[in-house]
Amino acid sequence: MKNKIFLYLFVFSALLALYQFVAGNKMQDALNAKNVDVDRLHAEVESLNDSLLKAQLQVLDMQYFTLENNDDALAYYDHLNLENPSRYIEDKLLETNEKSGDNPLVPYEGMESDFKINKIKVLNHKWILADFSDGKYWGDLIIKYELKDDLSVDFTLLDHLLYARSN
Repeated sequence: MKNKIFLYLFVFSALLALYQFVAGNKMQDALNAKNVDVDRLHAEVESLNDSLLKAQLQVLDMQYFTLENNDDALAYYDHLNLENPSRYIEDKLLETNEKSGDNPLVPYEGMESDFKINKIKVLNHKWILADFSDGKYWGDLIIKYELKDDLSVDFTLLDHLLYARSN
């Protein structure tokens, strides 16, 4: 009888050890899977951080030639007490669109309708890049401007380009 008790105890202990071994392996596999997921998420976060850094550098690069980021050019307008000189100049340039017919700064006659200025980028205290279109044809302008003390603005066309329409 004593041998049977030891045999039962040994079999029970072996089953308990086997259960603990299998459960421990499953737990270890689950932890490893979670670690793999964490490593994958960490790699994704690093990739997103790199993408964000590249996007920030591109934005800074695009903002390099702007009046808002050029303190020397903004110094020309300190005495005028304009809150946003760039926006003021853009508004004055867009006012030239209000005349009937083509915009007077665009040296082409509109083919589909009147040529009007669409997008404007004030580069500094003297120059503007502008885009114009008639809805089908478009081009670019380089404009020299002068903001006077009475807040009037004189625009002078320096160069222009009309893109060839390709079907």
